[in-house]
Amino acid sequence: MAKEVKTNAMRILEKQNIPFESHTYDDDGEHKLELGAAERTAQKLGIPVEQVYKTIVMRSDTRQIYVFCQAANCEINLKKARAVVGCKELASVKPEELMNLTGYIRGGCSPLGMKKQYPTYIDEMAQLHDKIYISAGQRGVQISLNPEDLAKAVNAEFVDLAL
Repeated sequence: MAKEVKTNAMRILEKQNIPFESHTYDDDGEHKLELGAAERTAQKLGIPVEQVYKTIVMRSDTRQIYVFCQAANCEINLKKARAVVGCKELASVKPEELMNLTGYIRGGCSPLGMKKQYPTYIDEMAQLHDKIYISAGQRGVQISLNPEDLAKAVNAEFVDLAL
């Protein structure tokens, strides 16, 4: 019998008494969104792609780190994101910097359980769903939970981020 996966993200939710479900799937190693990673994840889990949320870690021109959760089938609107955080420039951190900043690797980055609690924003469209799916902090493992519960767990704000 396979051992059940337990990640730090799951432990955080349990500690806060936030209900969630974990879902595992075969990870194909391809985590570039432009190559359809979100669509494959949704297909493997048998869920609508608009419920899969990606975690995007960005750095401002003042070197501040911000975390954005966006539906994986949508692009983040940088103009809106810059307005939300009040900066002139905003760029994704390089994949090789992700582990050092968050403790996670590309394709397994969760807004829960990062090394530091960064300001976090969730696209407001998440509120249209009873539950969304986010990375559990490990490739091939997703957590489904209510978006309001996610916002509570990471002290996030719902904002308009979509293009």
